[in-house]
Amino acid sequence: MALYPKPAEGSWTSHYPDVGTGFVSYEDSISPEFHADEREAVFKRAWLNVGRVEELPRPGSYFTKELEVAGTSLIVVRDKQGEVRAFHNICRHRGNKLVWQDYPREEVSGTVRQFTCKYHGWRYGLDGACTFVQQESEFFDLDKNAYGLVPVHCDVWAGFVFVNLAKEPPQSLREFLGPMITPLEGYPFDRMTERYDFRADIDCNWKIFLDAFQEYYHVPFLHPQEATPAARDKMTGFEAPHYQLDGPHRMVTADGVPRRLWPDDFQYPIEIATRSGLFGPWDEPDLGADLPGTNPGKVKNWAIDNFQIFPNLEILVWASGWYLTYRFWPTSHNTHRFEGTLFFPKAETASQRAAQECAAVMFKEFALQDAGTLAGTQEGLESRAAGDEFPLSDQELLVRHFHHAVGTWVEDYRRSREARTTSTGV
Repeated sequence: MALYPKPAEGSWTSHYPDVGTGFVSYEDSISPEFHADEREAVFKRAWLNVGRVEELPRPGSYFTKELEVAGTSLIVVRDKQGEVRAFHNICRHRGNKLVWQDYPREEVSGTVRQFTCKYHGWRYGLDGACTFVQQESEFFDLDKNAYGLVPVHCDVWAGFVFVNLAKEPPQSLREFLGPMITPLEGYPFDRMTERYDFRADIDCNWKIFLDAFQEYYHVPFLHPQEATPAARDKMTGFEAPHYQLDGPHRMVTADGVPRRLWPDDFQYPIEIATRSGLFGPWDEPDLGADLPGTNPGKVKNWAIDNFQIFPNLEILVWASGWYLTYRFWPTSHNTHRFEGTLFFPKAETASQRAAQECAAVMFKEFALQDAGTLAGTQEGLESRAAGDEFPLSDQELLVRHFHHAVGTWVEDYRRSREARTTSTGV
């Protein structure tokens, strides 16, 4: 990221007057009542990313996804025709969890020909149809065809598997993603098959951690080791060269000089030894000159795009030829589960593998730095000692927009609920 003087006040936010410039309330991050409505308004209505197609390489491949925020568990499977499907992970006989191994609440994956309930042996095909009922003749007028697994709306975009828990989603997945996100489907995500997964349970609201990745205002103070000693001496802050909003989604572009061109005297020794680090391997793969959807602001020294897909997915595309994702899953009003995954082209040599391993270790270190402050943030907000409204700068536009978008979805849901209550008298 390049070093910039502070821009004129409102230079970005003024392009999006709907989000305003006033103080921002964090009541949405500390209120159990808001969390309860947020679960219904957002996580049971929006399209949610639950995985990648590489996790389902062949017919019969499956994984489960525990969605505490929606009170359900899902099976995501590739059927015999190669279609990706999703079902509620519930046997239709007595409601037993259908697919699990040692612990019912642990996510699992594998390959099967059919799903068999551990309780009474009912079986289901890869298309969800009920194919076998133990001692079927003892049931009264049972029609197996009416007792298949309960389906969930499922669609795939650019290899990302999404589900929607609504009975009828108000938009298709492509309509929901919109014109800022969908051009990325031309990016070679399918070539990034080496992956490193991280998961952590964090003692703060999901939005508070997501906020940490929506601005670079914190970088020179929370991550000072990423700057040169000379830059630290006169540092006034980082500023990104491009921000963009589209519907409930957001993105920011950062620029900078490739890490391999920086002087050696301020890099970690492991970075020099492996030719890698936080910004990824220095030896970039050849992905071609045209990377559709990236760098929409045509930034000269493009380094990274951070696309934030509402509500809880971030895709960070690095100009150096790799990408990573963040997902933030609420588990209560003041806790959540963070999932981070790094994706690289397949390593062909030991040196390439070492470079990827170094990037993964560096990512974990800096993610811990970001996460380390957030339990304290949650405690401070919940004390209400400083009130519940806070000032945001121009470069915190995405933070402002994110809370505005969540608030809009919740308010729409509340109005709809009130209208239903008024019309039914209940």
